Amino acid sequence: MIGDFAMIVFGLVLGFWVRFMSGWFPIETTWWSNGDYGIASLRTYSKLIAIGAVILFLTLLNLGLYRRQNLLRYRQVVRTFIGGTFMWLFVFFAVNQAVGFKPNISRLYMVCSFVSVNASVLVWRAIFHSLLQNEVAAQGLRQNILFIGWSNNVHHLFENIYTDHSHPYNLVGYVEAPNKPLSAAGLPTVRSLGHFNELRDIVVRESIHIIVLAEPDMALNEIVSLSNFCERELIQFKVIPSYFQILVSGLHLETISGVPIMGVSALPLDHAANQLIKRTIDIIGGLVGLILSIPIILVCGILIFIESPGPIFYSQVRTGRNGRSFRIYKLRSMKLDAEKSGTGWSTKNDDRRLKIGSVLRNLNLDEVPQFWNVLKGDMSLVGPRPERPELIAQFRYDIPHYNARLATKPGITGWAQVNGLRGDTDLTERVRYDLYYLENWTPLLDFYIMFLTFVRRENAY
Repeated sequence: MIGDFAMIVFGLVLGFWVRFMSGWFPIETTWWSNGDYGIASLRTYSKLIAIGAVILFLTLLNLGLYRRQNLLRYRQVVRTFIGGTFMWLFVFFAVNQAVGFKPNISRLYMVCSFVSVNASVLVWRAIFHSLLQNEVAAQGLRQNILFIGWSNNVHHLFENIYTDHSHPYNLVGYVEAPNKPLSAAGLPTVRSLGHFNELRDIVVRESIHIIVLAEPDMALNEIVSLSNFCERELIQFKVIPSYFQILVSGLHLETISGVPIMGVSALPLDHAANQLIKRTIDIIGGLVGLILSIPIILVCGILIFIESPGPIFYSQVRTGRNGRSFRIYKLRSMKLDAEKSGTGWSTKNDDRRLKIGSVLRNLNLDEVPQFWNVLKGDMSLVGPRPERPELIAQFRYDIPHYNARLATKPGITGWAQVNGLRGDTDLTERVRYDLYYLENWTPLLDFYIMFLTFVRRENAY
């Protein structure tokens, strides 16, 4: 925290130098509090720098940057810090307008400071992170986790944490739940540490910090006893919510007539403010995208018509938010009779595809007419890909939680797509990525996905 604050101040001072002293930008005069004109100096900007540093630091605190679990996760730090500085820009400008700082803050100075602060802090954090990667330091920051019982969720969690060295956890192993012998087949790194009756000795021997209950069939009195044991031994007690296999970040405890009730509550995009932010981004991005795509549509349309005379656009009914149908538009990448044998996904060596169609799909250019769908409000720039009603009618019964994707507008691109899950790929895994997006949406995640759309084209056929 001390290092971050020092580098924030350094970045703000560096931004001042770039704006006013480097000679890269024209010097402007400013009204001072005594009514005179003057050229900005570091002394006159010192109060603004101090206020700006405090506001940014409090913003980072509010965003949870200094939680223990973020210490080893540099990418999470980068995302949080950049998001925090975006918020800081708006807050600082708002405070300036409300209070009327003297001198008035130079907008160009704010832009320079935004860049210099991000560069300064993230370079310092990269050095700090490399020091923490030393195994002695990292070991002191990691917490030892013990699982009670085993399940598919634990299996997946174990695989992810074991392969991610930035996780602040050591997966010690598991113990068998009462009357529930089991094994963690397929994961040789998982240790079976014994039975539930030996828990006290295991906790002491393995220096356990967190116990996670993964067995939903334990008797209530045993669960209460386990919870009390963790309380006495100063161990964190966690429960995998087996009754809520989807949208678990929306789990919320509320009180109704004095009785605590747990259930799935609002997700990020259920909040009106977030919906407004996302819709604003969609409108601006849709307009810009549609204008920039006009020459692309003209050139590609001519090439499509030359290779396969006929309509250059392809439209199809898809299912959107809350099951509402709409007509999606694309540049035609297939032959006119591509669906004479019925609907189906494109495959890697699909002979129905036009030669120009391969290029369009590989570069995602066939999707550009969907900017019109975004402006109409049928789609968003980012979201789960929309599917055909006849396929959804089948998938909602065959694929667990498939229709949970319909909680938000479908997108031109999405988290599953940029991770290679498109076309003829594993639907269960695709749904998992779509649900992750619903639970963890932020404007920064949308921008990140849009960026990845241009550099990741796996399975784009």
